[in-house]
Amino acid sequence: MSVHVRFLLDAECSPGLLPRLLQPFARRDLIPDRMWSHRSGDMMHIEIAVEAMPDEEIHLVEGNLRQIVGVQQVIQVRPEPRRPTFWEGVTPAADANRSESELVSA
Repeated sequence: MSVHVRFLLDAECSPGLLPRLLQPFARRDLIPDRMWSHRSGDMMHIEIAVEAMPDEEIHLVEGNLRQIVGVQQVIQVRPEPRRPTFWEGVTPAADANRSESELVSA
């Protein structure tokens, strides 16, 4: 199963940091959908996002990212499963015979 995942990293600035962060993905034939970085003094804040990453690869990539020289923190973020709203359960055919007051009070 493929899932959306983002990795948020804090690392010490170095000239080769960004290419080293992409290597764990490249080794698994994964192409990140988004990469963002920001330098703040001697630190870099980086986000790498993959829209459809195989679930069994996530912890492996996270472990590889943690082993990169200069990386101080790696946070894995996955969106919470989406819960259906009330309106998603309403079908026009089922509600065709109900009055407006019944639909509002339901």
